[in-house]
Amino acid sequence: MPGQYPDKFKSLPLYDGRFDAYKLSAKDCEVLFASYPAGTSIGSHRHDTDNHGIITRGELILTMNGHTQRITTGQWYHVPAKVEHSARFDVDTDEIEFWFTSN
Repeated sequence: MPGQYPDKFKSLPLYDGRFDAYKLSAKDCEVLFASYPAGTSIGSHRHDTDNHGIITRGELILTMNGHTQRITTGQWYHVPAKVEHSARFDVDTDEIEFWFTSN
């Protein structure tokens, strides 16, 4: 799997989904160490989790509520549960995502 993560992170289970990630589960939260090759596009979708993320390498182009923004290295973003959004990665990108379940 691509991505610039420490070897310890690479020993975590792989996420089984639309992108590559190592998965760390915690109470009421999943933590994903995700990698997206340049050219990756994730179409419009919604999910039940309240997502927060930080870009550790590259850039996320996030469209939500009709607004597109560039999230660059070191910046945090938030996608509330049930909000339609899409993502694009024009360059190789790594991020840490926190998917909080609703209580």
